[in-house]
Amino acid sequence: MTPGGEAESARRFLPPAAAGARRATLLTEDGVPIETRYEPSRAGGGPSAGAPVIVVAHGFTGALERPALRRVASAFTQRTAVITFSFRGHGRSGGRSTVGDREVLDLAAAVRWARDLGHRRVITVGFSMGGSVVLRHAALYARNTPDPDEEREGRTGAHASGADAVVAVSAPARWYYRGTAPMRRVHWAITRPTGRLVSRYGLRTRIDARGWNPEPLPPVAAVPRIAPTPLLIVHGDRDPYFPLDHPRMLMAAADRASTELWIEPGFGHAETAAPAELLDRVAGWALAHT
Repeated sequence: MTPGGEAESARRFLPPAAAGARRATLLTEDGVPIETRYEPSRAGGGPSAGAPVIVVAHGFTGALERPALRRVASAFTQRTAVITFSFRGHGRSGGRSTVGDREVLDLAAAVRWARDLGHRRVITVGFSMGGSVVLRHAALYARNTPDPDEEREGRTGAHASGADAVVAVSAPARWYYRGTAPMRRVHWAITRPTGRLVSRYGLRTRIDARGWNPEPLPPVAAVPRIAPTPLLIVHGDRDPYFPLDHPRMLMAAADRASTELWIEPGFGHAETAAPAELLDRVAGWALAHT
């Protein structure tokens, strides 16, 4: 869960849009409009050439136009096409944030759009709250048993919402963690009326006051269901939100034949702190595993 909070306009951080860039408002399975942006690879090679695409899931209080997410997208487009979007309750998307629960439907809509654009290989990369979402999404929309007829026709049908590889950066392993001061502040923002007001007007994040019912599948319970889809877990040893027992718990639950764990020295938390060198390595791993 990444407090984005950057006040500057993201546009001043962006290079000129590449030819073929486009925007769309997608509708989720439960009817929420999601603002989305597609950027082709600056290295060349589009969907017709079989190039993959990375779909990026931001952290809590992030959004499509926030500078941190734009920096991530810019780094990834050096290697491949990228789709970014704002989760429900964030940015110009509709609805209210459920802090990792129904956000799975937002990611599924973005992945379907990637395939509609012609990309047959889709990698999901999530940061913090987005990291928990990509893990749960991979478990719930598994592409482990594709329909042969759909594969022959170049379609994915019921599997169109699933990912071919998954990267979770700075993700929590379990819900309700309050073991650090930053996470106690996040829980205050989510659970208290005053906190939700601060989130709405100070952080531009609209939070659903109803809470979870039922409780969503925890990330640590989702991870075993992802195999054999390739999974990369990335975590910093300076993360102020989630200490190292979180990535280690995820790795312990994962299938070791299809999962890697990177503990990054000096790295803090999520997209706001991710250095360019790490983003380049993540993109390289994604391309090598699809």
